[in-house]
Amino acid sequence: MFNPERPVRLAKRAAGPPTLAQLSPRQLRVTGHAIARELTWTLPLAAREIRWWKKQAARIPDSAIRDDALASFTHKRVNIDGAALFCILSSPRDLRLLRLLVAYQILWDFLDSMNERGADRGTVNGRHLHLALVDALDPYLPISDHYRYHPWRGDGGYLRLLVSLCRRECALLPSYEGVRPLVLREANRAQVLAINHDPDPSRRDIELRRWARCEFPTERCASWFELTAAASAGLTIFALLAAATKPHVNVAELEQVRRAYSPWISATATMLDSYVDQGEDEASNEHSYVSHYPPAMTALRVGQLMGRSALEAAALRDGERNVLIVASMAALYLSKDDARSSALRDETRALIRAGGPLVGLLLPVLRLWRVAYAQRSS
Repeated sequence: MFNPERPVRLAKRAAGPPTLAQLSPRQLRVTGHAIARELTWTLPLAAREIRWWKKQAARIPDSAIRDDALASFTHKRVNIDGAALFCILSSPRDLRLLRLLVAYQILWDFLDSMNERGADRGTVNGRHLHLALVDALDPYLPISDHYRYHPWRGDGGYLRLLVSLCRRECALLPSYEGVRPLVLREANRAQVLAINHDPDPSRRDIELRRWARCEFPTERCASWFELTAAASAGLTIFALLAAATKPHVNVAELEQVRRAYSPWISATATMLDSYVDQGEDEASNEHSYVSHYPPAMTALRVGQLMGRSALEAAALRDGERNVLIVASMAALYLSKDDARSSALRDETRALIRAGGPLVGLLLPVLRLWRVAYAQRSS
């Protein structure tokens, strides 16, 4: 089992940076096709969906809820376009999947913002808010009163609209019944986000440790905070929803997808996000997942997670596409300006090497994306 208390020095690598020659011709073809599809289809349509939802958010009567809703578009656009990237796992272009992924990520970010604002109301408020993530994926459940313990309620129907659209699109996916139990389990796990915002660090960590023991009783290769980090990202849900677009899905294949994304790929995403946000989290006294690592070990362990994620992704049926998602995710976070600060520059270079040639190829592309959408820093 990984032991975060054991100090490990980051090994120096004699080899130079990874080269494109290390990529297979098939991976290069898949990457080129995906980039073209992103630029000509996914990003423009995702932008259209985002504009529509932003208009709905602007109409929210309550100013506090309206601010939380609009903040997700300003500061968390990276999450929405990252979710839309999972459309590449569906061979034919699927507008229903794109709408679902975009709406679900907007819902996820909106709930996180409201939970953070209402953190002083305790985890019961956060857990009840995050029940919306479960309701959005189960067309057969009655919709809960998600604002039951929240100090602000007047959203003009915005939350219910997000939930209802997700439910409708889920029901239309050809193989949704096959993935429904798996995505509902992951959505229920996402209530760990309520614990993340507990203002008492000691109590928060005790609760997160307890949660990890209950949810992952047999996992011995990841620490408690890596497991809770995995549940704090929606990537497993996105991958399973993409699989549901196929007319016939194999149960064993779905389970392999779930095991690859939970915990490994999802944990890697959260840790990279936490890595580049270290300065912001410290300034705002927010929970920083990478702070649980000994400082000299952060880049080494996150690099190990990146490597494990790439291996897990490559073993899946659509290996090249899943590897591309993992590499895009890494490049998306490491392209942030904060990752190139003087404090993180050397570690970031080590992480880029750990990510392999595909991360290096995608970094300039994602830097351009950040400039285009004003997402260079938070």
